[in-house]
Amino acid sequence: MTVRRTLIGTLTAGLLVAAAATLPGGTARAAAGATPGGLPFASATTVGLHNTYDPAAFGYLAQGLDTGTGMIELDAWPNVITKEWKVSHSNPLGNTNNCVSATTPAQLYSGSADKNLDACLDDVRIWLGAHPGAGPLVIKLELKPGFSGSLGMGPARLDALIAAHLGSAALRPAEVLAKPGGGSYPTLDDAVRAGNWPTRSALAGRALVYVIPGTVELDNPFDTLHTDVEYGRHLRDLAAAGRIGEARMFPTVLGAASGDPRTRYGETSIRPWFVVFDGDAATYVNGVDTTWYDTNHYLLTMTDAHNVAPAISNTDPTADQARARAEQLARARATIVSSDWRELPEVQSLVLPRG
Repeated sequence: MTVRRTLIGTLTAGLLVAAAATLPGGTARAAAGATPGGLPFASATTVGLHNTYDPAAFGYLAQGLDTGTGMIELDAWPNVITKEWKVSHSNPLGNTNNCVSATTPAQLYSGSADKNLDACLDDVRIWLGAHPGAGPLVIKLELKPGFSGSLGMGPARLDALIAAHLGSAALRPAEVLAKPGGGSYPTLDDAVRAGNWPTRSALAGRALVYVIPGTVELDNPFDTLHTDVEYGRHLRDLAAAGRIGEARMFPTVLGAASGDPRTRYGETSIRPWFVVFDGDAATYVNGVDTTWYDTNHYLLTMTDAHNVAPAISNTDPTADQARARAEQLARARATIVSSDWRELPEVQSLVLPRG
């Protein structure tokens, strides 16, 4: 494993230099950063894995992390009776996943699976601890039916769970708000537009968790308070109360759209707390000017990368096809290229200059 990851790291550094010479805007950024680790977090493009928790994808979640991927995705359901977050694609009451109750790196690849979200986060923390040079890792958390705040399963409880199980490995919004010379930016929008993301090397061994509304929530006509709005309000209110340090996640604008998609939120006070965006890759490529995202240093996940014309396999493209698609979406200013390319660690581990 060590030899493979060393080779992947060498390959990645070489690809970064080559890409800097050919991608628009890449030369200046690569010169400023010199290495993948020297790039600011929002100035690099990495590749991520869709539904990494699925046992059909990997026997153990750690095997997904072993690919060197830049993002994993977890689907969670709040159980309002047991006050647990279940992890599965379609079972609201139980777990169907590849997370185990590991307490050491060796246990990441053994034991029974189908554990709660806390165990999945433990697996990530333990894996990152065993690979301190890895990352930064993005954890995309889809709350399938959304929060259940009125029943004790709201944003504060999920923050506390992440704090307890990811610990200091989780990048907090408060850290992005903090000015290098002291003081703090008033909102995340102010911070990232000022270029206040840490470098990738400063985030080695750490993870950023972003949360999106779930498919069940979005299809529920009786749910009038979706995850993005609820967590956006949570950040705003924590900041106003001087408690922003308690937050452990970043709210996300879901869905590709032209212009500033935050205008969909009638509450203008929550708009500046959204600096992460997630949407369909083909939609972004076919008609959305993504310069705005890059110029303002926002994070942009492009999903279903395989569907961009000409379409390639969603699970088993050739390495050349997948690499070319990742490079294409890096030029289109994605920060994460989301796919199901599970058997291509040489692509999952890519770090390219954005733009």
